[in-house]
Amino acid sequence: MRRLLTTLAITTCLLTSISAITWAGSGVTLFGGIKRENQLSYRLDFGGQRNAWDRYRLRIPRRKMKVAAAKFMVTYPRYYKGEFEPKKIEVRVKGKKVPLSEVDWNKEDRAISISPKEPVPAGNPVELVFSNVQNPPFGGMFYFNCMIQTPGDVPLPRYMGTWQIDLH
Repeated sequence: MRRLLTTLAITTCLLTSISAITWAGSGVTLFGGIKRENQLSYRLDFGGQRNAWDRYRLRIPRRKMKVAAAKFMVTYPRYYKGEFEPKKIEVRVKGKKVPLSEVDWNKEDRAISISPKEPVPAGNPVELVFSNVQNPPFGGMFYFNCMIQTPGDVPLPRYMGTWQIDLH
């Protein structure tokens, strides 16, 4: 009887830990992460597979766009080893493509700077579309931060939020 109870207890623990590991791998943040009000939504068009080509659709909701944006800056972590194609980056406002004056990818500082020809007006949902992205060879969770510069005299960047991108 004692042996049966011991076996049952061990089996229950194993099954519980396997289901917890499976649940943790499904994109649910158990510990850490970013504050909910700072989390921005995104979509990966081709599944986010490691070492594959993809398109990132990084969204900034209307409620976050309280001021006009003369420049968008996206930074990413040191351990992200993917590749971007600056000529294939665009800004969309309400689904329409915005003409850009410059897109600069600074590999050393791990930053992408996107300058529209005209400032994007406040109160509009914005989507930054990064096409032809070569995902890194190793998967993981990557925090991409978004800041904007407002038009005017003092070009101070404003933090808009973070995209918590999960590649597998």
